[in-house]
Amino acid sequence: MRTAYTSDQIRTAERALMATLPEGTLMSRAAAGLAAVCARLLTGVHGSVYGSRVVILAGSGDNGGDALYAGARLARRGAGVSAVLAGSRTHEGGLAALLAAGGRAGAFAEDRAADLVREADLVLDGLVGIGGSGALREPYGTLAGLAADTRGLVVAVDVPSGVDAGTGEVAGAAVRAQVTVTFGAYKNGLLIDPGAERAGAVELVDIGLGPYLPGPDVEALTGDDVVRLLPQAGVESDKYRRGVVGIAAGSDRYTGAAVLSVGGAVRAGAGMVRFVSSAEPVRYVRARWPEAVTTVLRDGAESSDASQASQAQGSDGSDDPLREVGRVQAWVLGPGLGTDARAHALARAVLAEDVPVLVDADGLSLVAGDRALLRRTAPTLLTPHAGELSRLLGVPRAEIEAGRLEHVRRAAAELGATVLLKGSTTVIAENGHPVRANTTGTPWLATGGTGDVLSGIAGALLAGGLSCYDAAACAAYLHGLAGRDAAGGGPDGRGRAPIAALDVALALPAAIRALTWASIGPGQ
Repeated sequence: MRTAYTSDQIRTAERALMATLPEGTLMSRAAAGLAAVCARLLTGVHGSVYGSRVVILAGSGDNGGDALYAGARLARRGAGVSAVLAGSRTHEGGLAALLAAGGRAGAFAEDRAADLVREADLVLDGLVGIGGSGALREPYGTLAGLAADTRGLVVAVDVPSGVDAGTGEVAGAAVRAQVTVTFGAYKNGLLIDPGAERAGAVELVDIGLGPYLPGPDVEALTGDDVVRLLPQAGVESDKYRRGVVGIAAGSDRYTGAAVLSVGGAVRAGAGMVRFVSSAEPVRYVRARWPEAVTTVLRDGAESSDASQASQAQGSDGSDDPLREVGRVQAWVLGPGLGTDARAHALARAVLAEDVPVLVDADGLSLVAGDRALLRRTAPTLLTPHAGELSRLLGVPRAEIEAGRLEHVRRAAAELGATVLLKGSTTVIAENGHPVRANTTGTPWLATGGTGDVLSGIAGALLAGGLSCYDAAACAAYLHGLAGRDAAGGGPDGRGRAPIAALDVALALPAAIRALTWASIGPGQ
């Protein structure tokens, strides 16, 4: 498990640790770790540290001091190190160490800084640390812009300047790093967009904070965590023990959503999928996924005789669209369902069931228009994107995208549900637990229908016995992994080819197999 913390949690832990150590020990540990990472990066891109050009953007605080001390270590190994002193003051010990090692330093002058940054092999961003919030003031904002034009690597010290370490929010200009070297523990803003996207690859330097850290504010599952949580088939397994998931999705207009959500559930390992919808999506699901057990909804327009009409009513004569579906252990409600009266009646029936229900897509629109649908005692998992959460909370979409951590927590509290907020960073909130941030995926997943596949995966895991919190986090991880594999991408998630949503569903078994074998290890 990768755990992350707020700025206040980190500062409290640092104070407790520093009280046990000689003065300057913590900064020395941080600088040594930072210099070691920079030396490795320089060797990779330049061939050696000796003769490389390093530029330090030094702010007023300890973050600038860390960078200056690290620069002194690099200078002693033969790097040409120049520091741009951008703050109203400079860390005296760090500056003295840099100058004593043969480095150079000068106050900020835009033309000179631009020349240095442009020609650097490595730019070390030590402008603002974990205490920074809001937009970067000048000249920090200008330097963040100059760093975007360098031909070298940009390495952020602890957190990229301009990124709120506690939330990942970015209020204006911010440094975009290829690598962030963070000290002691991960910060929330390194796992949650838009901050995470500016952090690049994150390298953690252990400075001894572990015993002083509280419970995490944010966490991210690793592959080993997911393998431990996934339902496993045993010798006594049958389709019912594996989990029966019901899916209420699709309409005559949106048949594809039905096919994709069922595909996600089938390929994620559901023991059985029971699919209920109108005739047209049922026909498509039967053709693509013959494993699914399908039920055609009947209503007055489709049924003219008493026998057909009885299929849409319970024994007491009340409407019961689920009467002939059979027992399920969890439901997926909403992909492509529509928002008409028929869809509302189906949503009401599903949400009245005493089993976990995942609500997605049109189901979320129905809930936004009738919050009474969420008055239930069984677990509920909502899977909105920012636009859908905007309708649920009455908050502008831009505010949600800028403050994902704040709004996913608010949604979980206000709606009384587990909430998976989809996006460039998928985050999951449930009252009483750390927010979980997903670290897998690829930008190629930003295509129509991939959310439907995700709902099917999570539904299968719910039916398999996972809680909403664990099912959401594991589904997001597997979905991102399958998307990355389908795109032919590596660990950076960028991928090499566009994908369609069905590619993600089809890639699931191989992704799960590879994840499982990686966790078990060779020969086991």
